[in-house]
Amino acid sequence: MTNPIFVSIDTTEVAQARALAKDLTGSVGGIKLGLEFFTANGPDGIRQVSPDTLPLFIDLKLHDIPNTVAGAMRALVRLQPHIVTIHASGGVDMIRAAAEAAKEQAEKLGVTPPRVVAVTILTSLDQAALTQMGVVRSVQDQVLSLARMAMEAGADGLVCSPLEVAAIRAELGAKPLLVVPGIRPAGSDVGDQKRVMTPQQALAAGADILVIGRPITQDPDPVTAARAILKDIAS
Repeated sequence: MTNPIFVSIDTTEVAQARALAKDLTGSVGGIKLGLEFFTANGPDGIRQVSPDTLPLFIDLKLHDIPNTVAGAMRALVRLQPHIVTIHASGGVDMIRAAAEAAKEQAEKLGVTPPRVVAVTILTSLDQAALTQMGVVRSVQDQVLSLARMAMEAGADGLVCSPLEVAAIRAELGAKPLLVVPGIRPAGSDVGDQKRVMTPQQALAAGADILVIGRPITQDPDPVTAARAILKDIAS
């Protein structure tokens, strides 16, 4: 079984992130560095942390006018990430611009293009939060609407909560790469996540990549924690 766990390394400290990435090599399928780390350390920080032996997921959730997002995507491709995120709510033109820029820049540099995945609804949001934002659809209906649009516009995959995975698979089939945060092993603190599942439940629903942060990184022994989750998945 290919290891589906991408560990979310949420820190601003390069040395700490580098040590975690090194220690977890062999126990996880990839690492995710996000906005907190990138804002503090920029591209050079990512270069210092990203191990050659693990796929890199750069999670910046790009959301701006199409030209700006395309330019940011071209810059990120130089870091040779495996996955890059954009916001589906940026619309068709923005999604298309990001996907095209990723492929064109990768071809220019002679590297493998990243998988451009579109974030549907953040896992920290629930129905009450959407209502406050003026969204009249249910969470699932809004996720499916954004998912259809993103895939039609050229995205390679989607970020969704585990609760929407089965519905997306039923509607869009096997094509989207489904990257799923909101993963909490049984008994774990859900923290600021609202729409969660266990790793086994998410994979059974059709998830491809499980994004897991604090249950691994805040454990006294992150390597043992990651291996325990992988063992549970395989059992």
